Amino acid sequence: MPGRSFVSAADFSRTEVLELLATAKALKADPRGARPLDRRVLAMIFEKPSLRTRVSFETGMVQLGGATINLAPSDIRMGAREAVADVARVMGRLCDGIMARVFAHDTVVQLATHAGVPVINGLSDLEHPCQALADFLTIDEHKDLASQPVVAYVGDGNNVCHSLLLLGEILGLEVRVGCPPGYEPAAEIVARCPRAAVTNDPRAAVAGADVVYTDVWASMGQEDSAAERRRLFRDYQVNEALFALAAPQAIFLHCLPAHRGEEVTDQVLDGPQSQVLDQAENRLHAQKAVLATLLTA
Repeated sequence: MPGRSFVSAADFSRTEVLELLATAKALKADPRGARPLDRRVLAMIFEKPSLRTRVSFETGMVQLGGATINLAPSDIRMGAREAVADVARVMGRLCDGIMARVFAHDTVVQLATHAGVPVINGLSDLEHPCQALADFLTIDEHKDLASQPVVAYVGDGNNVCHSLLLLGEILGLEVRVGCPPGYEPAAEIVARCPRAAVTNDPRAAVAGADVVYTDVWASMGQEDSAAERRRLFRDYQVNEALFALAAPQAIFLHCLPAHRGEEVTDQVLDGPQSQVLDQAENRLHAQKAVLATLLTA
């Protein structure tokens, strides 16, 4: 895997994903241990605001012995002031890797095509693969992937949902998605996931599931449709009644930030079966595994 990019959750085989998860567990157990990225530099490109992505990547690089350079939209105006391919070629000469949190998925694809160094998708409008890796690390810790837990995702069939489906398929798990009509995950993603089940009934998605997952109803860039989405998604709120349909010891996940009282109630988000803080912390450990694996070429 050294030298490769991580653009999609489907970029690695099952064996490679399990290796990344094992590395993440080892790094989590010894956070001040190995420093394989001494003098390595990661350029971080942000077209969207970030809390967990920025802090986890910066912390991870420091703990692994490397450093980061944060590039805001006003710093490079990628695609306007300078072509994406040109940015990639230059940054590939100056840095050891690139993490990009962008709007268009094609931007990450272009960066990976032209940079000559590993490019990591920190979020695009199509996928959020680093989030999915942290999600399955969390699921493994609490439910053991070997037991083949059933994962239910309720809400918008967005980038988080896409990566959850793809990585779940690679790991051989059943991922159910409950979405309002017209807001299902992309057909081309679902077609690659024969184990997945997509329904417009949130109760059918959650029934007996070992993991219940949701995300905001309106992502960044969709603010104009937020009011309409609140109306259409109100029956898809993960509340105590819906969560009660899951397996008795099911866990609740949310990639955060959460809009309390919309996609999830306080009772579920703050409840005893919620593992959202473990999930948020695991962004650090999962991404450290990616960095330590890819940037050591």
